[in-house]
Amino acid sequence: MTDNDYLIAWGLYAFAALGCLLVWFKLTGWMWRYLREPLRVIGAVLLFCPTIIDPVKEKYAPALAISALDLGLKVGNNVWRAALDLSTYGAVALGLYIIFALIRLPFLRRKKARQAHAEAAAAQAAAEQQEADQPYASQNADRYAIPPTEPSGGVNTAPGGRYRVEPKL
Repeated sequence: MTDNDYLIAWGLYAFAALGCLLVWFKLTGWMWRYLREPLRVIGAVLLFCPTIIDPVKEKYAPALAISALDLGLKVGNNVWRAALDLSTYGAVALGLYIIFALIRLPFLRRKKARQAHAEAAAAQAAAEQQEADQPYASQNADRYAIPPTEPSGGVNTAPGGRYRVEPKL
């Protein structure tokens, strides 16, 4: 395999891996954020992690492909090297993701507090606007009702809460 063929093979693999990663992003899109993002990191590591196959010529191949081919065909001893590369790159990538998530956490909390404050301010402004549109109207539905008094004060109440005045004889 010439250097040109080697670069073409890696280019085709990179294009196919980007397509697989896009499908993986679509498959994990419905999940909870703190489950979705580590799974995406693991998927990217599995697809893009290289491992050396020929130390003399410095030839690399995708670690997942080397692991699958060596295990499936039961040839070569590159499976342990590929598994070690996958675990190393995976640990580094997940560590970097955890650092990124911890740095991002205060910003997300601040953003959520700002959004809650903005929503409360918008609701208050809408209520004030509605009140300004009708300055003399009361907001409650029973604005013309007579406030209830004690039944012993000469006013009798019916079961429905209405008042009646009895004539004096």
